[in-house]
Amino acid sequence: MDELAGRVALVTGGARGLGAAAAKALAAEGAKVVVSDVADGNETAAAIGGAYVKHDVASEEQWIAAIAFAKERFGGLDILVNNAGIFWMKPIALETLEAFRRMQQVNVEGVFLGLKHAIPAIAERGAKWDGGGSIINLSSVAGIIGSPMTLAYNASKGAVRLMTKSAALECARAGQKVRVNSVHPGIIETQMMTDAAEAIAGASGVNDTMERFASFHPMGRLGRDIDIANAVAFLASSKAAFMTGSELVVDGGMTAA
Repeated sequence: MDELAGRVALVTGGARGLGAAAAKALAAEGAKVVVSDVADGNETAAAIGGAYVKHDVASEEQWIAAIAFAKERFGGLDILVNNAGIFWMKPIALETLEAFRRMQQVNVEGVFLGLKHAIPAIAERGAKWDGGGSIINLSSVAGIIGSPMTLAYNASKGAVRLMTKSAALECARAGQKVRVNSVHPGIIETQMMTDAAEAIAGASGVNDTMERFASFHPMGRLGRDIDIANAVAFLASSKAAFMTGSELVVDGGMTAA
C-alpha cells in the first residue's frame, strides 16, 4: 500500500479518536505522519513510525512551530488533516458567550490558522503529485443540517464547510497545487461522542442515548472511525486529483433522509 509514499502529513488532534484513525490510515498508505495534539500523541506516532508534536490549534505560534517541525523531521509538508475540535450539547439559554467563543476558537480559528500556514508549505511541493497537495478539513453533518442543543457546534462546522470552499477556490485560481476538501461525518462512535451521551444521560436520565444516535442513520448504526479515516486517505491521495472544494459526506444516509 503506497498510494501516499513520499508524502508528509500533519494530523491535528491525532492522539486519539478520529485523528488517530486518520493518522494510521495515511501511514498505511505510505505517508510519513506528524501527529499533533494538546494531549500526548507519542504512542500513536510510535505505532505508525511517525512523530508527535505538542500543538494547540488555537495558537498561531504553535501552528508555525508544528509545520516547521514537519519540515525539519520529514523534509516538507504535503497533506494537512484539520481534525482537532471540541464538542458539547447544551440548550441555547444555558450556553455562555465564553463557551460559544471557545468552540469557535478551536473549531474555526484552528482551521483558519491551519489553512493560512499550511497552504504555502504544501504548495512548495504540490507539483510533485498528481492533483497536488491536499488539505482535508473535518466538518460534520452539523455543518449541513441543524439539530437542537448544538448551536455552537453547528455554527463552527458550518463555518468550516464554507471556509473549505473559499480556500479551494483561492488556491485553484492562484495556480497553487493544493486541493482543499471537507469531510462530513455522521455520528461516530468515539470517546468524545460517548462522553456527550453520558453527559446527556446525567442531565436527563435518558440512558439509551447512543442507541438513539444510531437510529438517526438509515443504515442503522453509528459510524466507525475507520469509515472517516478511509475518506481522509482517499482525499489525500491522487485518486481524488480532480476534487477540490468538495464536501464528502460519510453519514450512513443521515442527511439523505
